[in-house]
Amino acid sequence: MEHTINRINELARKHKAEGLSEEELVERDELRKKYIQSVTGNLESHLKTIKVVDEHGNELKRKKGK
Repeated sequence: MEHTINRINELARKHKAEGLSEEELVERDELRKKYIQSVTGNLESHLKTIKVVDEHGNELKRKKGK
């Protein structure tokens, strides 16, 4: 993932300095999508491990989302 982030940043710097070619714009969009999917997946996995308890220490059932 570090390589993806580095490449996104490299393309962002180039975009500000001189602009991007059509191929680079497509690459940037694909890398951004890949990064967002990774972050979202990691967050969802982390949230699934969290337990919510009430003031008596009873675990509350989680409502299923989308």
